[in-house]
Amino acid sequence: MDLWTTLLDILVLLTAAMVLGGLCERLRQSPLLGYLLAGTLLGPNALDLLPSHAAVTAIAELGVALLLFTIGLEFSWRRLRAVGPIALGGGTLQVLLTGTLTTVVCMTLGLGLRASLAVGAMIAISSTAAVARLLANRAEIDAIHGRNAIGILLLQDIAVVPLVIMVVALGSGASLVAFGWAAIRAVGLAVLLVGALHILLNHVVPLLLNTRTRNRDLPILLAVVTGVGAAWASYALGFSPVLGAFVAGMLLAESPFATQIRANVGPLQTLFVTLFFSSIGMLSNPAWVVGNWVALVAAVVAIVVGKAAITTGVTRLFRFPLGQSLATGVVLAQVGEFSLVIAGVALSVEVIDAEVFELIIAALTITLFLTPYLVALAPRLATSVGRLPTLSGSGVQPTGEGPNPANVVSDHLVIVGFGPAGQRVAEAMMEERSLPILVVDLNASTVELAQSYGFKAYIGDAIREDVLEGLHVRTAAAVAVTVPDPGTARQIVELVRSLSPDTAIVVRSRYHVHRWQLDVAGACAVVDEEDEVGLGIASATRQLLPGP
Repeated sequence: MDLWTTLLDILVLLTAAMVLGGLCERLRQSPLLGYLLAGTLLGPNALDLLPSHAAVTAIAELGVALLLFTIGLEFSWRRLRAVGPIALGGGTLQVLLTGTLTTVVCMTLGLGLRASLAVGAMIAISSTAAVARLLANRAEIDAIHGRNAIGILLLQDIAVVPLVIMVVALGSGASLVAFGWAAIRAVGLAVLLVGALHILLNHVVPLLLNTRTRNRDLPILLAVVTGVGAAWASYALGFSPVLGAFVAGMLLAESPFATQIRANVGPLQTLFVTLFFSSIGMLSNPAWVVGNWVALVAAVVAIVVGKAAITTGVTRLFRFPLGQSLATGVVLAQVGEFSLVIAGVALSVEVIDAEVFELIIAALTITLFLTPYLVALAPRLATSVGRLPTLSGSGVQPTGEGPNPANVVSDHLVIVGFGPAGQRVAEAMMEERSLPILVVDLNASTVELAQSYGFKAYIGDAIREDVLEGLHVRTAAAVAVTVPDPGTARQIVELVRSLSPDTAIVVRSRYHVHRWQLDVAGACAVVDEEDEVGLGIASATRQLLPGP
């Protein structure tokens, strides 16, 4: 197949994705649905209008690596550590529990041990590409369930490597000892890869480029060479290419070129990610789906309900409220794109047969179709479940003595969220006024920090009425809502206003587009971050300009 035929196929596929994605957007649906549908209609199992579909799929794989590269740019080592134990502990538990339960269910249904283990590995992985993109579009990356989901997804992406090694070992009939040595070798090679990338990007590249360069082409070349080169190196060492691309992105995130690279890679990311989701659709076989719809529906229901339940339970173990835990579980209740990698390996080494492969591909496609609706449903579930009464009563978990509704506190300041914004509020109030301050946050370490300031601070979810009652918002002088997630902030404002019509509420709006929602919810004052940044830049510019 010549180059121009492949380019024509890519053009046709992108055109169909653009049209169907735009149609979905007009119907207020996610464009991802249009991309998947475009691939399904034009693919070899439907209209078969793309003779070079194999080449298109190969190019689309580069899109996944580039997507993980850009996600790595957003998640530096510092930010990854800030995600907390939910990433390492929660992600590991989720993969192990989901894989184990799936294996047991498959063996109960008559599938062999090797095939059951391989299917368990596939089902354990969720979709980083879809979830990260949808959360970003909905401005929910900084929501509690968004941060939890991203943390677990990152661990899943790392887990792809040992899962692929396991499937290869199952196909070769290797012993447990051989599998252990293969895993140790993989870890050693991974450490070497990370070390080499660290030396290259932190010591070699700075010698070639410097922050004063005015050549805008060089950061673009740096991004392409680093992302694609790391993906190739990872592939050459036997890993998933996306692992190398992701690590390279994380290392580059600490460089002074990170902001420019994010902007430069954006258009390429859109192109390749659209190709990738369309290529997933091309794998769908509508005829097989029609002939096996009963088994497929049962599998999809089991995957969505089972993964949501397992992830919810795992998140609860890390002391997150039930509503936010359920939202995290629902967001991750799909089969991911890297499951396709594992399925392809399992089929090639004859661990699974073609029938199981078709079932996995169909379940993957349908759960990806459902993902936009699941992501949209998650915050609503968090709100609804968060307002239900619990057996514990107050819903506030103190690290010391908890608030007692019987001991009424009045004329105090309640600070919801004690991140950098909440800390600045507290410090300013300490300097200007001597009024009691109560702090509530979901993060135990943040609560301990607030207590080190000398405040009464409690672990609790402020979208719960009983939590706010325990903080005496009815008699508070003011409530300062500093959480970054606009949806959560709006819910807190609405609840505070319903409990106390006269309490002064000041709320943070991270994005200008959400300001009117917070005004309508009942806030007395909304601090618009984008407005404040603009005014700050204008003030600094005015001071630096020469006088008239």
